[in-house]
Amino acid sequence: SSSRSDPACGGTSPEPAAVGAAQLDGAEDFEVLEEDEDDLSELPPLEDVGRARGPLREDAQSSERGPGEAAEDPQEWLDVLGSGLLKKKTLVPGQGVESRPRKGQDVTVRLRATLEDGSVVEENPSLTFTLGDCDVLQALDLCVQLMEMGETALIMSDAKYCYGVQGRSPDIPPNAALTLEVELLEAQDAPDLELLSGKEKIGLANRKRERGNFYYQQADYVLAINSYDIALKVISSSSKVDFTPDEEAELLDVKVKCLNNLAASQLKLDHYEAALKSCNLVLEHQPENIKALFRKGKVLAQQGEYREAIPILKAALKLEPSNKTIHAELSKLVKKHADQKTVETEMYRKMLGNPRASSAPVKCKDKLTWSIPWKWLFGATAIALGGVALSVVIAARN
Repeated sequence: SSSRSDPACGGTSPEPAAVGAAQLDGAEDFEVLEEDEDDLSELPPLEDVGRARGPLREDAQSSERGPGEAAEDPQEWLDVLGSGLLKKKTLVPGQGVESRPRKGQDVTVRLRATLEDGSVVEENPSLTFTLGDCDVLQALDLCVQLMEMGETALIMSDAKYCYGVQGRSPDIPPNAALTLEVELLEAQDAPDLELLSGKEKIGLANRKRERGNFYYQQADYVLAINSYDIALKVISSSSKVDFTPDEEAELLDVKVKCLNNLAASQLKLDHYEAALKSCNLVLEHQPENIKALFRKGKVLAQQGEYREAIPILKAALKLEPSNKTIHAELSKLVKKHADQKTVETEMYRKMLGNPRASSAPVKCKDKLTWSIPWKWLFGATAIALGGVALSVVIAARN
């Protein structure tokens, strides 16, 4: 496909920033403001929808003038998610419901995307992607599943299902709603992974990984994890084709990158056990992988395992002594570990009763003052009884 398709499918266009986000230093400090889940900002008015193409707009307007049309009127708007944030309208009917594409198929569409002011930001006569893999804008991925073969539809989407709070520099501003005109051209089963050549497998896995980087940069960590998981499935799938040693090495390199980025995304969602597993899988292949060591240390630290985390971060720092991020994290952990030991010592002291040791002598002293009279009385009593017994013996002899 042409280079114009890259932004829509999150391909090469967002990759430079995404790669930066996935680096050790950048990933840990990379933060994006959470998008408000309850944002119900108004969609563009219907009369503005078709501004990108005059004839389509006239058709839309004529349909609005005739609300008494039959129920199957193709101009009817469908609220896809029931929230008003994503709507679809059929402009040209397709070949019937049975012709709809299935998830997992490779579909080809004609795409034209415009902003609310009508300016065209995307145009691709033949964009191909795997349906349901989130390889493209969510608005496109969700709505194409509802299209029939040969159908042309208009899609109005809130920024949430397009480029979100960040937008896409330089042509799509933050929080921009988009109008998509889409025609479904073709749908076919995706190629058998077992029959892919080494080069094809590497290319497919990298495209999925790059899409994960795009979602990571958008702070959509759930979709990032989805893309990395798909990439790993592609890499791990069995093959009936022999790969060269170079291709095997490159596949392993892509696998390690996916696992590292997967761990970073899982860490963002506080999925500590899953992140730890991802880090360990990297370290099985590359025991001195700095990113995996660093993230494993962070995961253990988040779980309060400072004693285990510190030597792992020290190992990472030994491999890259100039890394400021590792330095900062290690310093923070050493302090937390010292604080933890102080708290534990104090807790043990309280459990053993040592804090009250100063009052113990007082108790002993009190006990001592009472014990002396009792001993004296006991002794005096014994002497008295002995005297009585002696008297009785003497009297008996007499």
